[in-house]
Amino acid sequence: MTQDEIIEVAQECGLIGMRPHLDGIYTESLVTFAKLVAAKEREACAKLCETEAENPSDLWEEKGCWAHAAENCAGSIRARGQA
Repeated sequence: MTQDEIIEVAQECGLIGMRPHLDGIYTESLVTFAKLVAAKEREACAKLCETEAENPSDLWEEKGCWAHAAENCAGSIRARGQA
């Protein structure tokens, strides 16, 4: 996410914008927080992909292609949002 996107989301959630005189105090912290959360999430997603690559399903061998591996990994990443 860009800094502008982070600020926009913070405004949508009411984290900033309600007291404009205080926004400058919180904006930098919110941007830092969002970047840290995104980094943790990316690492968690990468680990899911690594796990999938280390423990391929039988379907990988049937199809014999890495494209299926990527689809499998993408499905695992998307499923994280449903837990």
